[in-house]
Amino acid sequence: MNSKQLDLFDDNPEYTAFVEKFKPKKTTDDCYTPDYIYDAVLGWATEEYNLGDRPIIRPFYPGGDYEHYTYPADGVVVDNPPFSILAKIIAFYIAREIDFFLFAPGLTVCSSAGDKCNVVISDSAIIYENGANVKTAFVTNMGAYKIHVSSELHDAIRKVQETARNEKRVEFPKYEYPDEVLTAAIIQKIASKGQTLRIPAEECWFIRSLDAQKSQKKTIFGSGFILSERAAAERAAAERAAAERANATFWKLSNREKEIVRGLGHAHR
Repeated sequence: MNSKQLDLFDDNPEYTAFVEKFKPKKTTDDCYTPDYIYDAVLGWATEEYNLGDRPIIRPFYPGGDYEHYTYPADGVVVDNPPFSILAKIIAFYIAREIDFFLFAPGLTVCSSAGDKCNVVISDSAIIYENGANVKTAFVTNMGAYKIHVSSELHDAIRKVQETARNEKRVEFPKYEYPDEVLTAAIIQKIASKGQTLRIPAEECWFIRSLDAQKSQKKTIFGSGFILSERAAAERAAAERAAAERANATFWKLSNREKEIVRGLGHAHR
């Protein structure tokens, strides 16, 4: 977005409110954990670490503030935190000597834990309530092992997930987005097929959800970007070979979001 565009928006209260709304809220987790997955993980952790009747704490929810949460004595945090600030969360709990067992991104769990806590690997691809299929591991400051590979935890998660499918208690949704929206999942598909995509900063706008999703309390897993018309065309071309759009929910842009699209990338026209 060029300086002339910024001048147009400087004195616009609606635009200011819009920008504030989409600033990342670091205590909100976009990846909601199904109850049956959480219960399986909690059951394993309770037995493994002999938690007994210790209070179980879940401070990570939309609008929550884990730094100002009132933690009961002898409590244990077992929850799925925002992965983007996982290292900060770990440091917070270690500094305050609060026990925790946290969900973590499976492919980067070692770097997330560092030398500050232990890693539990179960090789679990968890399907969350928003349909995201995420390779998930865990970090904890409990237990005697720096690295713990658990087939029991793997089996517990796999069993409840298969049961959920078989009983049709949940239907895992598939979301499809317009070409003007780029998500982490779409980027991965493009990369997996050997495609190249380069989008400059002035041709994209960071978002956490579309207006159409808010009434259904849905978000874009991992957040995403609204693209300029030119960048959207490049994204569509790059994705065609990898896109799997069958049985998908198609989220449309609102009029306000279409205005953003029209305002992006003028410097390249």
